Amino acid sequence: MIKTTKTKTFNTETATIVKKVTYGVYGDPAGYETTLYQTPEGDYFLYTYGGEASEYAKETITSYTKANAKKWLDAQK
Repeated sequence: MIKTTKTKTFNTETATIVKKVTYGVYGDPAGYETTLYQTPEGDYFLYTYGGEASEYAKETITSYTKANAKKWLDAQK
């Protein structure tokens, strides 16, 4: 997935996965996954996508600051 803002482009195919978290099992309508990526330029973004009954039923990319990325990572431990 690619998302472009006014100043940045986020691409899941060219960025590096920092951490991926999956909730539920494949095919679970309430299941979803969240993946933190880092771009080659050092920017962070969170990719979210899930089943139709999940809070992430729509595929989304959200820009994260380095501090927010660290908070997200700390919350996953």
